Amino acid sequence: MTETILTNATLVLPDEVIRGTLCMKDGEISDISTGSSDATGAMDCAGDLVMPGLIELHTDNLERHLQPRPKVDWPHTAAIIAHDAELCSVGITTVFDALRVGSIVKKDAEYREYARHVATEILDLRSRDALRISHFLHLRAETCSETLIEELEKFGPEDRVGIVSLMDHTPGERQFRDLTKLKEYVCGKHGLADDQFQAHVDFQVGLKEKFGKAHEAAAVAASRYFGAALASHDDTTAEQVAVSADHGVSFAEFPTTTEAAKACREKGIAVMMGAPNLIRGGSHSGNVAAHALAEEDLLDILSSDYVPSALLSAALLLGDLWSDMARGIRTVTSAPAAATGLTDRGALEIGKRADVLRVKRIEGAGTVHGVWVKGQRVG
Repeated sequence: MTETILTNATLVLPDEVIRGTLCMKDGEISDISTGSSDATGAMDCAGDLVMPGLIELHTDNLERHLQPRPKVDWPHTAAIIAHDAELCSVGITTVFDALRVGSIVKKDAEYREYARHVATEILDLRSRDALRISHFLHLRAETCSETLIEELEKFGPEDRVGIVSLMDHTPGERQFRDLTKLKEYVCGKHGLADDQFQAHVDFQVGLKEKFGKAHEAAAVAASRYFGAALASHDDTTAEQVAVSADHGVSFAEFPTTTEAAKACREKGIAVMMGAPNLIRGGSHSGNVAAHALAEEDLLDILSSDYVPSALLSAALLLGDLWSDMARGIRTVTSAPAAATGLTDRGALEIGKRADVLRVKRIEGAGTVHGVWVKGQRVG
């Protein structure tokens, strides 16, 4: 492979930002130095930021491509390729594609089984070098479902399952502890009447009572079998965090209260918050604001959640908020890598995988001017 040299760049290293030169060769970062290079073919970055490729742990973006409108099922190959290209365009070089496991079997149910089929298609496209960035699987284990155990059994250690998350959407708990917020969300999305909403609530509560404990235990066991990181979701109380810690959770997705975030810190569980929450200045569900946790030193990882382009902009925002750009960028690079056991990427260090971005800042936001995956330019 030819050597790629990025010079006159503002390099975002693990603990500092310097002006210098970065070299990539044979898929790895081969050299980092201060000063400029006059080597033939060196790319003058004109002071632009050069940083590790972003690592995304939780994104709903693939589902948006699979079903761009309600009841519209898009061809999966086209959807996966478009999703991959979109993430690449905003600097994400490693993604854990979130797929729901656990379905409702009644005929008109919105939550039907799909994860195994889509996962097979993602892995097939990857094997054919049809994707630009690195893809792992994130299985969102819906404990309030009817088929979770059967669906988990269709996956194995060979499937690149990097994360299993414990999803509990019981009405009145966690994300939607406030039932008025749940009603706004569900009725707004599905146009339910009052009696239909109450039937939805009663059905979901019944699922938790019937299957909750068995499904939670199965998901924890599956994470160990797959060799995947285990994540909690929407922890609200210190008691819930204690249960997460007993399960071996390595990071908490979107804790809904400061109480839960503090409990995570005490238990050594990394706290992940949504980049849209940070950019918007608050949670759309009425839960704790990401900026409040950042100001209390209780935020470790960012996720783009439902807006892929938010990841880079939010990390830059955190760098400004903390007056430490290296720290801000760690929330979308080395911190998510550590939470999922990826030791080969997430930092500009010699010998690391050459997943690298060139980024220009425009009015506080970031625009991506170059993407390299294993040293090959893909965007």
